[in-house]
Amino acid sequence: MRVVVLGGSGNFGARICRQLGRDSRIQVIAAGRHSIEGTTTPLARNGIDLYTPDFAAALRELHPDLVIHCAGPYQGQDYRVAQAALDCGAHYIDLADGREFVTQFSTHNHATASRAERVAVAGASTLPALSSAVVDSLLERFVDVEEIAVAIAPGQHAPRGTATMAAVLSYAGRGFRWWEGGAWRTAYGWQELRRVRFPFGTRCAAACDVPDLTLFPDRYRGVRTVTFRAALEVPLQHYALWCIAGLRRIGVPLAAERWAGALNRAACWLDRLGSDRGGMSVRLVGTHKSGRRWSSTWYLVAKENHGPEIPCMASVLLTRKLVAGERLPHGARACMGMLRLSEFEPEFARWDIRTSIEESAA
Repeated sequence: MRVVVLGGSGNFGARICRQLGRDSRIQVIAAGRHSIEGTTTPLARNGIDLYTPDFAAALRELHPDLVIHCAGPYQGQDYRVAQAALDCGAHYIDLADGREFVTQFSTHNHATASRAERVAVAGASTLPALSSAVVDSLLERFVDVEEIAVAIAPGQHAPRGTATMAAVLSYAGRGFRWWEGGAWRTAYGWQELRRVRFPFGTRCAAACDVPDLTLFPDRYRGVRTVTFRAALEVPLQHYALWCIAGLRRIGVPLAAERWAGALNRAACWLDRLGSDRGGMSVRLVGTHKSGRRWSSTWYLVAKENHGPEIPCMASVLLTRKLVAGERLPHGARACMGMLRLSEFEPEFARWDIRTSIEESAA
């Protein structure tokens, strides 16, 4: 299988190239706007910019069987990459975390993907691919679920990437829909501070605008609250973002996205105050099969800067399914129900990523 990885030199794209490049059945092409160095792939193509008029033709010249789109941020992007991939007969997978991008993906691409008899998947990343797999696994304990709370706590030493920083800044201080108590209300990006406990300690976490906030209330009928927060390790960095968000919330016209590169470099100065350890939690509260009100929390802990491998796992796993000839449903959809939590576990073990479940009466 010939796989083109757009953004192949980026924080996640390079990792995906390395993982897929170890499989002799896969020919990986790392593609991007800039010079691509340091990958283990035999092929690299520079000067491929998804925003240029000749992008579709340039992609077609690579004759891909699968296109993996890692060139974020996805907030504000259209679906030209998916359309170009499908037009040249390729399957398509992305790591998108943009809420609108993922939730509207099927509406804009399902008909084309179905006609082409190809698989098109958005959000093959930590959210919603892994988060929904965890919820699906924990649901086996419950009769019904009232609350789903997801939190991510990256390690300070883990590479962040300018695109990731730009994604956060795009919604910092801006209002978005938040499902709470069975009704929609407005929450604000990088506000709504809460203390969240992880196996390595408690961190202050802030609200983020992610696809799960739309997808989970539809997928898990009856759930009354769905939240997602992110918790940075160094409080100074966390509260700096909170202040930027607060200023924008009260109407100060900050073009914060333009600061992504500078803020990403500034964050490196704070690395000495943090560690190489990050994690994730997924908490469900509802009625246990025993009839008791119950809480189940799944924890993940990644050390040695292995946290950034996690967003790459779903795309790698789906690619392996396609290479093995496993039939995946044709059409376009968000990445939910396509991977089980048990399929992630060998990848966790590969990177010495530990998981655990904590349960108690709620």
